[in-house]
Amino acid sequence: MKLQGNIVDIQNKRIFKGEVVIENKRIASITEKNHGNNHFILPGFVDAHIHIESSMLVPSEFARLAVTHGTVATVSDPHEIANVLGVKGVEFMIKNGKQTPFKFNFGAPSCVPATTFESAGAVINSDDIQKLLENPDIKYLAEMMNYPGVLFDDSEVLKKIAWAKQYNKPIDGHAPGLRGDKITKYINAGISTDHECFTYDEGLEKLQKGMKVLIREGSAAKNFEALIDLLPEHYENMMFCSDDKHPDDLIISHINNLCARAVSKGIDVFKVLQAACINPVKHYNLDVGLVQEGDYADCIVVEDLKTFKTLQTYINGELVFNNNESLIKSIPFEILNNFNCNKKHISDFIYESSAKQIRVIEALEGQLVTNEIIEDTLIENGNLVSNVGKDILKMVVVNRYNDEKPAIAFIKNFGLKEGAIASSVGHDSHNIIAVGVSDEAICKAVNLLIENKGGICAVSNSEEKIVPLPVAGIMSDKDGKTIGKQYAELDKMAKQLGSTLKAPYMTLSFMALLVIPSLKLSDKGLFNGTDFKFTTLEV
Repeated sequence: MKLQGNIVDIQNKRIFKGEVVIENKRIASITEKNHGNNHFILPGFVDAHIHIESSMLVPSEFARLAVTHGTVATVSDPHEIANVLGVKGVEFMIKNGKQTPFKFNFGAPSCVPATTFESAGAVINSDDIQKLLENPDIKYLAEMMNYPGVLFDDSEVLKKIAWAKQYNKPIDGHAPGLRGDKITKYINAGISTDHECFTYDEGLEKLQKGMKVLIREGSAAKNFEALIDLLPEHYENMMFCSDDKHPDDLIISHINNLCARAVSKGIDVFKVLQAACINPVKHYNLDVGLVQEGDYADCIVVEDLKTFKTLQTYINGELVFNNNESLIKSIPFEILNNFNCNKKHISDFIYESSAKQIRVIEALEGQLVTNEIIEDTLIENGNLVSNVGKDILKMVVVNRYNDEKPAIAFIKNFGLKEGAIASSVGHDSHNIIAVGVSDEAICKAVNLLIENKGGICAVSNSEEKIVPLPVAGIMSDKDGKTIGKQYAELDKMAKQLGSTLKAPYMTLSFMALLVIPSLKLSDKGLFNGTDFKFTTLEV
């Protein structure tokens, strides 16, 4: 097979008219040659950190969409499914991913459960980590979210890190806002990346101390604008990632969009492509070709180096996207789940109180971090209730693995004027999380998810809408376009109910993520992520 076009040699910073000959999955030769083809041939894009599960698609369905944007590989942390199903969940992701030509590179989830302050469906200890890292399909130790465990020399955390070093596999970081001596100790433990920087200064300090910084632009957390100005000087130590990408967004774009945005800011195209294509392959030692003779033929043909509109995608020399059509086929797979709780009663969501003030979670647009604010209460019949006028709404987390009393808190900035929204995608333990204007609406939404054993839903006074997620309660068994359309409709309903957030479900899913400051809610209670301990709702 021969491809002709303008060949983009990123590593040598040159573009030339030429021909690429592909034989037996690899690039047999690259020669300079005059021709009339003005398209560009370059290495495929790599998402340097993503949880495939957040697309609500199994890996094989994720691949069908990703290749349409020139993505040929991902560095994938399967800790979402691992928190539900343990090692069995990781094995499901690897097996499903291997049935497509796409290059998934899974890590060993380092924090299952993410903390001891919540109920997960499984535990992965240091012995399990050792067995996973032995597997050549496991490329790295996935994000060490338990940064307090690193700072305080927790023996189990240090054992997991030690196994990664023994198997010579990179260790991913997760250290939002960590600065000074604390980040120095964290890096010195052997942790090499961070995708959680949300300011320029934080990113700069981590880069200067030898860390690789990932520019994250997902469906909820958007740090591109804060960090992109670091790229021109630090392009050799930066990568692009989405972390969490909802299906409706994945239909529209992926890493290609970050390249287009970076180039539009006047950043040198070779530096941009170094971050998008080269750095992840080298850092994680991936079996992904970089358009060099002898490499696997993992390359894309794009219209230009401004929009990066993908015309063709090749993986191991196989054409997997052409003429606006993904050539990756859907495959059958076994559906696994872990859902074990009974339907709730409205009385389960009553919070008796006479307090005048409460701690409230302030959700922030485009961020996973939250603020803790103090607000006046609204009490009816001795029960703390949502104050719709002030946009202070009741939020609950319900243990989906056992029948326990729901945890209750209040949150600002969801904006609902009617009904409730709920999700069994609740990072990282994936309990049920819901927010609504009344106990009745919250109960209705929670029970809709329990009946379906997982999903995301919205309920109003007159309507109920759900996208079922039968695979571990976090992924669909449908194809990407179907689920993307269903998700977009549900997102629209949440906004019709009054939500002012750009991605209300993605934001909701992170409100139980205790390892991100400041105030979050687990199934066990309100949690201060700055001090890393439980706190009280009432002030």
